Amino acid sequence: MRLLTTIAERLAGMVLTLLVTSFVIFGALYAAPGSPLSHLVGGRTVTPEQIRLVTEQYHLDSPFLERYVLWLRDIFTGDLGTSFVFKQNVLDLIKPRLPLTLFLVTYAALLIGVVGLVTGFIAARSKGFVARSAMLGTTVALATPSFVAGVILISLLSVKFPIFPVFGAGEGIFDVLYHLTLPAVAIAVGGVALVARVTRAAIDEEQSKEFVEAARSRGVRETRTVIRHVVRNALIPISTVLGITVASILAQSVVVENVFSLNGLGSLLVSSVQAKDFAVVQAVTLVFVFTFIVVNTIVDLLYPLIDPRLRALR
Repeated sequence: MRLLTTIAERLAGMVLTLLVTSFVIFGALYAAPGSPLSHLVGGRTVTPEQIRLVTEQYHLDSPFLERYVLWLRDIFTGDLGTSFVFKQNVLDLIKPRLPLTLFLVTYAALLIGVVGLVTGFIAARSKGFVARSAMLGTTVALATPSFVAGVILISLLSVKFPIFPVFGAGEGIFDVLYHLTLPAVAIAVGGVALVARVTRAAIDEEQSKEFVEAARSRGVRETRTVIRHVVRNALIPISTVLGITVASILAQSVVVENVFSLNGLGSLLVSSVQAKDFAVVQAVTLVFVFTFIVVNTIVDLLYPLIDPRLRALR
């Protein structure tokens, strides 16, 4: 019963956070200097009919809070507005690009989880050259922005050694994996380094605790001690950082998609900002924020499953 209450509280908190965030995104239209109409049309020359349609769509002749409620209602019905550049419903622009971005982000997230955890574990359990090399590599990776990593990967593995393609997303699952490998690695570089360092620190801390030494002194096998005591207790800080890192890679995908000329949500956001297509910018930002909040909520809900002792504290 307590677990169900905790889940309900977390979901309620997620909904509240989404409402506050949506209010901030909507309010940005009115907080910026100038009239909301001028931001929506992006400084273009428009006809009186277009002005009328924009006014009706965004309810500009209504009070502010009423506009927000009506805008929120439109979002729930699938109406994200109309693009001034593409002359299309924003949802129709997002739908064909969303799978590519989700695939790329999922690919990068898997790399971060697997490579980061394995690297951190090896560094924590090893001594000397291996541990120092792993930590030196993660330091360099943390200092390398994703777009720089993308350029380096293209130069090495697409130009100098033509192993991977530079442009496009491919067709079919294996071709897509092949085309998106370099972009996913470029996104994952910093995340892998961060997760590896946190994993090493968490495991090092647990290995030095008294109950671990006590288990070893009683003759408990090292593998059992590491899995049941060290890794299990280290999972909470690791999963927290892993969740935040995975949620934040959506922002990195914006840059990397442009470096590799991928037609996803990131490239749509950049082109819409450049074209001052406010309706598209607003909608894509909302999608990114929504995904970030949902991922963090899922991680929060997983804590009691990772360590059942936490259920008693909630």
